[in-house]
Amino acid sequence: MAEAAGVAAESLVGGRARAACTVLDQVVLPGEELLLPEQEDAEGPGGAGERPLRLNAGARSRVRVVCGPGLRRCGDRLLVTKCGRLRHKEPGGSGGGVYWVDSQQKRYVPVKGDHVIGIVTAKSGDIFKVDVGGSEPASLSYLAFEGATKRNRPNVQVGDLIYGQFVVANKDMEPEMVCIDSCGRANGMGVIGQDGLLFKVTLGLIRKLLAPDCEIIQEVGKLYPLEIVFGMNGRIWVKAKTVQQTLILANILEACEHMTADQRKQIFSRLAES
Repeated sequence: MAEAAGVAAESLVGGRARAACTVLDQVVLPGEELLLPEQEDAEGPGGAGERPLRLNAGARSRVRVVCGPGLRRCGDRLLVTKCGRLRHKEPGGSGGGVYWVDSQQKRYVPVKGDHVIGIVTAKSGDIFKVDVGGSEPASLSYLAFEGATKRNRPNVQVGDLIYGQFVVANKDMEPEMVCIDSCGRANGMGVIGQDGLLFKVTLGLIRKLLAPDCEIIQEVGKLYPLEIVFGMNGRIWVKAKTVQQTLILANILEACEHMTADQRKQIFSRLAES
């Protein structure tokens, strides 16, 4: 880890860009520039190879790359904006796939389409102000609920927990949330029940728990009957039959981030026996 960070720092100080394919799963630092491999085209011998990705290449064939969190397009290159490990997902068809920076951060930056758990902090006319853990609160209209009209307003009070998704999230505008999908249905979104426990974890743990191949949730579900809600902003709401079971589940989920598979099996076996 220290050696990888040293190499990244040396590259940053030297002002030279590195090829993205050579630093996969390695540490990258903010301000570092990355070069992307381009597809072979009709440039003649030596035309293909490791070159900067040109976004305005015209008719020439180039690699189509999607930038994830921690990366930003800067001219014909990618600029790193977050410290972490560079990750890459192979494309399903033609293209260069998805690049992103995997970092263990706790501060959430709103992203359009993310499902989050927020706390209503104020009412301002027809708008609710919701704390989502970002740099500023998000706005939520009273009409952004299933079946809500001017006469039939939702029963939302200050301090309620809201599960919704972002429809507007960029650096130049205030984040905006809704509690309905594109068809106008709640689809599980809305005000979360009063009971239960809300706690915060790292964003990396949330992504790990929501992965399709994650076994932690399946193992937790075998212990006690529970209700659980995950927010991409690092918040988890969980409810079991008793307060003791709820606290046990919350402690397990918080500790799973730094456990191996064998350690988890031992803990789950002990709880199952008791």
